[in-house]
Amino acid sequence: MRVAGSTTAERGARQQESSGPPPARRFRPPRLRTIIILAVALVLAAGGTVWVLYGSNWTRLEDVSVSGTRVLTPAQVREAADVPVGDPLVSVDTAAVEARLRRKLPRIDEVAVERSWPHGIGLKVTERTPVLMVQKGRKFVEVDDEGVRFATVSKAPKGVPTLELELARSGSAAASLRRFDDDRLVREAVRVAGRIPGKVARDTRLVKVRSYDDISLELSGGRTVSWGSGERSAGKARALTALMKATPDARHFDVSVPTAPASSGS
Repeated sequence: MRVAGSTTAERGARQQESSGPPPARRFRPPRLRTIIILAVALVLAAGGTVWVLYGSNWTRLEDVSVSGTRVLTPAQVREAADVPVGDPLVSVDTAAVEARLRRKLPRIDEVAVERSWPHGIGLKVTERTPVLMVQKGRKFVEVDDEGVRFATVSKAPKGVPTLELELARSGSAAASLRRFDDDRLVREAVRVAGRIPGKVARDTRLVKVRSYDDISLELSGGRTVSWGSGERSAGKARALTALMKATPDARHFDVSVPTAPASSGS
């Protein structure tokens, strides 16, 4: 009987041991064969990507589209851009294309060169807008709102005033000229042109600059405006609007001191 009892106890102990938590499994590093297979797969994938981008015809540049032109033609923009059609699209140097456009076509103010996968390049241009023009013989030089002289045309742009530099060479005006060169005076005239009230701007035929603080406007019907410098131009514009409304038959308006505007003639 003791033998039987002893056997039963031993069995119970063995059952308790077997019902405990399973022993922890040892970490087995990946086999060398698995590592090699993964490495080969990565190399093949990278090589395939490179081939698709550079070696296949699937991503070759075939089309160059142009948008945003007004005076320029799409053909002019494409010719100046000189985009390498037929090359892999990924290899096109977009910064170089932009630089060529700015250098060859000064009329362009802004340009964006964008890839259009899988076969295209898009050229989005913004052209400069003339706010003044300088007559040069029988041609006209267009000037934008930053004072940049960007194009010479044979026909005057419609609705754009002429800029006339009639610089005085003696007295205080000459001293002003020594301080402000032609380019600075052109920028000052542009600043004035940008502040002329809308209705007056449509009637403005000429912006005349004699010195930094002696800028005047010639309007249709022989009317004139003494503007002074480009400083306080917002106040001068408001004074001019009120003055023209109060004295509609006047021929000359002076807003060089906007707090004391004056008009004369009828």
